[in-house]
Amino acid sequence: MTVKFGTSGLRGLVTGMTPTLIASYVQAFLMACDTRSVLCVGRDLRPSSPRIANNVIEAARASGVRVIDCGTLPTPALALAAQTAGGGAVMVTGSHIPADRNGLKFYTVTGEITKADEETIMQHLPDVPSPQGTPGGPLSTDSSALQAYVSRYIDAFGPKALSGQRIGVYTHSAVGRDALIQIITELGAEVIELGRSDDFIPVDTEAVDPEVRAQIKMWVKGHGLNALISTDGDSDRPLLADETGRIVPGDILGQITAEALGAEVIATPISSNSGVTQKGFDAVHLTRIGSPFVIAAMENAQGRIVGYEANGGFLLGFDAMGPTGPIPALLTRDCTLPIVMTLYAGRKSIAARVSQEPPVVTIADRLQGLDPDKSKRLIEQWQKYPAARAAFLNSLGKEELRLDLMDGVRMILTDGDVIHIRSSKNAPELRLYLETKSHASAYALCSEALKLLKKHCKYRDRPC
Repeated sequence: MTVKFGTSGLRGLVTGMTPTLIASYVQAFLMACDTRSVLCVGRDLRPSSPRIANNVIEAARASGVRVIDCGTLPTPALALAAQTAGGGAVMVTGSHIPADRNGLKFYTVTGEITKADEETIMQHLPDVPSPQGTPGGPLSTDSSALQAYVSRYIDAFGPKALSGQRIGVYTHSAVGRDALIQIITELGAEVIELGRSDDFIPVDTEAVDPEVRAQIKMWVKGHGLNALISTDGDSDRPLLADETGRIVPGDILGQITAEALGAEVIATPISSNSGVTQKGFDAVHLTRIGSPFVIAAMENAQGRIVGYEANGGFLLGFDAMGPTGPIPALLTRDCTLPIVMTLYAGRKSIAARVSQEPPVVTIADRLQGLDPDKSKRLIEQWQKYPAARAAFLNSLGKEELRLDLMDGVRMILTDGDVIHIRSSKNAPELRLYLETKSHASAYALCSEALKLLKKHCKYRDRPC
């Protein structure tokens, strides 16, 4: 896997992320995008992240930029720090992908870069000067950035927001684990920490592994929890399970949060739950998958707008109010707002609150470690040839009504179900998204569809 821009940032194998390559991309970013000569740098807990962060800092200083080292902290906390400093940012993280890969997320003074920004950065790569000698830009540290992020939610929700609640926090190797514990504790809940790891664990909050789902159910039942929460590696995607141990899909968290905040306009990818169109928002803009596409839609809309993805990452596009204080806009994917808002909205029962949403079920899964060429050939074949899609659907007892090629192959079926298949832009994975009318039918369809995809791709189950 080469180093390249994916759905959210630059990603690639650690072995390919050399100091020279990192310096080239960082300096091209500084040439192409407005940072007002200030760059905040943060990192996650991957073994390779300290070295890469140092490479970023050295490259930025060599360009004469003032660098603020914010240390280890969640991506949204870094974005908030950059917003406060009036500068740009680079977060060193591979998000939810395995530890042998890493990446860079770039922020301008207005927030996370768009796809247009990515193209401009690529155009500036040939113009990057040869490596310079002594760094010219000043370097400082910001030890308050993480606490500022924590205070954002404590101030907005107050010390009694979650009183009486018993919340499990699956901490694993998430960079925001301690911050999340502090927030939930200071909002009045009793916290039970579970599953902390010194080794990096690639948790995908959108396609949670069956073993992790089973462990979550056991934790919820065994500890008598009202809910269990967690995040991905860089803590910008939420994971929340209700009092039965069932994981609440990220797009449902988005719907609940948007409604609670009084949002008027929604921007979300086509893979998100279509029930959002039934909730009475003024407008729902559907995009390709990836936060840059969501941000672009938000920038072109008016009103009290929010964005969210099926993975749960929530983007706040207006200055909102919490129960006890303001929640200023933060135009980057955030995990904490949808977690806290859903816990608050579902204080009596999260399962009951979720049941108030339109009766549409979405789930996602993936084939990991799949040769990207195989994924590409499959997608291209199904985009071009209706007979190839029909053969796959016939094996599932399904029939296509219409086709959407905005991002991969999205087949809307005659019975109302949806099967959406696309190749991941971040890792060697084939992603499967399903929408049905019940959890039972969703998981049954997912199991059968994955079996057929494995057979079609001559895929063998193995560790990624």
